[in-house]
Amino acid sequence: MSLLINDECINCDVCEPECPNEAITQGDEIYEINPNLCTECVGHYDEPQCIEVCPVDCILKDPENPESEGKLKLKYEQLTGKKAS
Repeated sequence: MSLLINDECINCDVCEPECPNEAITQGDEIYEINPNLCTECVGHYDEPQCIEVCPVDCILKDPENPESEGKLKLKYEQLTGKKAS
């Protein structure tokens, strides 16, 4: 699954620079995650970095975008041109 930022977001700006795929951007009211770019940090890190740094725990798996680990690895490979380990 890609990740989702819910309305508990306090716009603290810490998640956006942590995203290796640049999937997080400032939306109209809160930060948003582009599901086409989010790999949950698969291929980059062991854990999603945005979740690691979020002070209010407002980032969760997006039930509208279910993806297996295999799909996330494939997306990583397509985005980066590198083989996922």
